[in-house]
Amino acid sequence: MRTTLTIDDDVMDRLKREAKRGRVSFKTAVNQALRLGIDRLQPTARRRAFRQRTFRMGYPPGSHFDKALQLAARLDDEEIARKLAMGR
Repeated sequence: MRTTLTIDDDVMDRLKREAKRGRVSFKTAVNQALRLGIDRLQPTARRRAFRQRTFRMGYPPGSHFDKALQLAARLDDEEIARKLAMGR
């Protein structure tokens, strides 16, 4: 199909360079550039939002997570006591 377009000078220069670089006709370079541009205008398929599954794991009674270091120390102590009771 034939049509008349007004192309800005800088765009014309880029199209000519691209045609020369790709060893294609000016017409082919224009069509390739238009196809690429139109493809980018197409909306992409929306991905479903990522949802992380969570599980209640509970926590030791009497523990407060604002005192995490105390909790870690207590759990370490309990593990050491358990290993000593087993004879390790």
